[in-house]
Amino acid sequence: MASTATATPRTGARVHVQRFGTFLSNMILPNIAAFIAWGFITALFIQAGWITLVGDKVFGYVPGLEDGQYDYGFVSSLGGWDADGGGIVGPMITYLLPILIGYTGGRIVHGQRGAVVGAIATMGVVVGTDVPMFLGAMVIGPLTALLLKYIDGFVQQRTKSGFEMLVDNFTAGILGALMALAGLWGVGPVVERLTQWAGNAVDVLVDNSLLPLASIIIEPAKVLFLNNAINHGILGPLGVAEAADQGKSILFMLESNPGPGLGVLLAFLLFGPRALRPTVPAAIVIQFLGGIHEIYFPYILMKPKMILAAIAGGASGILVFLATDAGLVATPAPGSIFAYAAVTPRGGWFGVFAGVIVSAAVSFAVGSALLGFGRGEQEETAGAEDALATATAAVQASKPGKVAASPDEAPTAPPPSGDGKARPNRTDVEV
Repeated sequence: MASTATATPRTGARVHVQRFGTFLSNMILPNIAAFIAWGFITALFIQAGWITLVGDKVFGYVPGLEDGQYDYGFVSSLGGWDADGGGIVGPMITYLLPILIGYTGGRIVHGQRGAVVGAIATMGVVVGTDVPMFLGAMVIGPLTALLLKYIDGFVQQRTKSGFEMLVDNFTAGILGALMALAGLWGVGPVVERLTQWAGNAVDVLVDNSLLPLASIIIEPAKVLFLNNAINHGILGPLGVAEAADQGKSILFMLESNPGPGLGVLLAFLLFGPRALRPTVPAAIVIQFLGGIHEIYFPYILMKPKMILAAIAGGASGILVFLATDAGLVATPAPGSIFAYAAVTPRGGWFGVFAGVIVSAAVSFAVGSALLGFGRGEQEETAGAEDALATATAAVQASKPGKVAASPDEAPTAPPPSGDGKARPNRTDVEV
């Protein structure tokens, strides 16, 4: 009797981590197009964007709202730096993108109903703090959908016929409202406290000349969208004071270095999930040339271990900056390689660009290793193919005679008779 192969289910901490990473990827991946759209709009229309840069450097129109400055009309209106202070850039990153993530996470857990309550709960998280709440959306969206799933399972068998729609709508509405309030009052203070702690930690590193170690705090904080709080709230003022005294400051480059993000994106481009690779080139343009670093944060959120690549790249870049005595005369805004060139002091090109290149190379090397140089996906595919081949062989072994290669092929001949001659199939008989 032929033996059959039984696939052993994969268990263990590694599998759970992989499943969690896949879940994060499934929340972020469908919304990458929205991040790219926001990145293009931001790079073009903010006050330090490319339209105003060309207008200022080429035509002499200094952007601003003061006397002698040019407001650029619809550009300032869309970018949110006009007198009204509205625009599209801020609302997109503050409201649209987190709500899309919460909506997608809820949909994964509990379909359309989960998506709706996930979006409702995410709105509470969004208005609870000034920091873009991508991480909060990734938590509260699926959590709310999971609670609704349990509630639906409880009330489904207890709802009388004709009241299903009423019960469904009220349970979803009440739960969504409660979770929105929980996000407003619970998550907001936590994020503010995290921001304060991160700022204090960077302050200590700066005061004790431990700048390379600052990447351990800065890079994870950037992914949590605390980059503006660190850069403009702590490093910027310190850098301005140092630049006024020495003519340049390395502090301007601790957070704004585009090298680590470039290396991470290149690792995803060459060795990341195949479904994700087509989105990376546009993200590289936005991040490295446009200076919008937020575009690569979702990629790290999909693969949290990639934060190690960003930390290694950031630390190595700071080491090069220190070794070459590099510095900038002002904060590069946005953190584009072109903005770096614009605020590099005379004679400081080598140190600045060497640090950027080294940080990109190191983050690429570490990120590629963390992604297994593409082997992880190949091994998973090969494992699936091996399992399929084993199962196919077991099925063939359990049948008498030869099995056709495909269902469309003619049936095979039965076993030979006692005289050694094969009995013909009905298809072999002439009519």
